[in-house]
Amino acid sequence: MTDPTTIVTNFVREFDAEAPDGDRIAAYFTDDAVYKNIPVEPSVTGAAAIGKAMGAMAAQGMKSKGWEILNQVASGNVVMNERVDRFLLGEKSVAVRVCGVFEIRDGKIAAWRDYFDLFEFQNQMK
Repeated sequence: MTDPTTIVTNFVREFDAEAPDGDRIAAYFTDDAVYKNIPVEPSVTGAAAIGKAMGAMAAQGMKSKGWEILNQVASGNVVMNERVDRFLLGEKSVAVRVCGVFEIRDGKIAAWRDYFDLFEFQNQMK
């Protein structure tokens, strides 16, 4: 079984692609996984729904420009990382500082919570 840190690191690398593949993303999650982008509603539940949400980024005008892990720590099945998530929204380049918390169960992500400053994101969109 792959260790939790490797699972999360590999997952983050999926966002090196401009348009991450939803099916590949879904494969990282348990069937009952929950993704919560803390300052934004609602949560997304289920591997297929999470994959669909992440795969739909390009259709919504958002292209990934890579996510950079600055720091990452693990304790048992919980992995936390400090990242910079980069996107292109239309012609605007956006870099969002994020703290991600991942709970791993049976070699897959069972919960994913991202914390970021929504004001910082919105300010970049002006």
